[in-house]
Amino acid sequence: MKYRSVIVTRKGSPEVLKIIENDLRAPLRGEARIRILASCVCSDDIRARYGQSPIKPKIPFVPGYAIIGVVDALGEGVTNAAVGDRVGALTRYGGYAEYIFVLKKRLIPVPTTLDPAEAVTLILNYVTAYQALHRTAKVKAGDKVLIIGASGGVGTAFLQLGKLADLRMYGMASKSKHPILIEYGARPIDYHTQDFVEVIRQAEPNGLDAVFDGMSGDYFDRGFSLLRRGGKWVHYGNPLSVSGLLLLLAKFILFNVLPNGKSVKGYGTGFFEFNRRPFLEDWAKLFQLLEEGKIKPIIMQKLPILDAARGNELLESGQVVGNIVLLASEVA
Repeated sequence: MKYRSVIVTRKGSPEVLKIIENDLRAPLRGEARIRILASCVCSDDIRARYGQSPIKPKIPFVPGYAIIGVVDALGEGVTNAAVGDRVGALTRYGGYAEYIFVLKKRLIPVPTTLDPAEAVTLILNYVTAYQALHRTAKVKAGDKVLIIGASGGVGTAFLQLGKLADLRMYGMASKSKHPILIEYGARPIDYHTQDFVEVIRQAEPNGLDAVFDGMSGDYFDRGFSLLRRGGKWVHYGNPLSVSGLLLLLAKFILFNVLPNGKSVKGYGTGFFEFNRRPFLEDWAKLFQLLEEGKIKPIIMQKLPILDAARGNELLESGQVVGNIVLLASEVA
């Protein structure tokens, strides 16, 4: 039996993504074979395709950072799932495919009542926003926060979860995307035409409680002064290179030793490898919020999984608000 996946054949634009056929093998010991129902296109997929990562995957590789699927077969020793179970996985690579093989320790239980297209956005984008807010920054009602890059998949998750947490939010996005920020109660800042430092200083002269930054740029150097004493700058997302990683680490060290009461913190889903319990707890909470209708992922485009190149092209266009989701034919 064969299955298809989408691979990166060389570094470059979305045209380097090609569909190939693979033999569908039996799962190895400790593995689950998953028939993928939904995956999503994220900025880390784009960066990996261009080779913009401190640890570059070996070409060819299958992108796809997160999936929802159905357990199709189990290898020896897998006892935390059964054939037919709905599961998710934070895969980092491999999601642009009809099937994937996932180690048992990476399996995430997913309620069958949820729409896979919506649920898959929780595996990466929403857990990032939720944990940055509640585990890293430890926000409380009334806190004043800035979201840099507030209109994408993670940004709109911040908006929805920040509104639930009763935060006073400011968000940076291009002007055409401001309506979604306003919808969730955030004050929009157009980074093309407005100086975000000046806007925040006028609006919040006593400073911000937290800034959430997942973008590359000079925001850190210019914006750290916007924090009040005790405020936190939370950086999430992967640097684009080894030198970028080293520079970021140097800034973390320097700004955390300054005697101003402010701090810089890093967040990454890579912590899942060292401590899975908080992730599993938070995914369960997010699934509950989705089931109760308290969050509603914004999905700009749904595409077939094998049309991942089109999804990449859309995300790179800079016109996307929310998420791009890739779906199996049975749920499309």
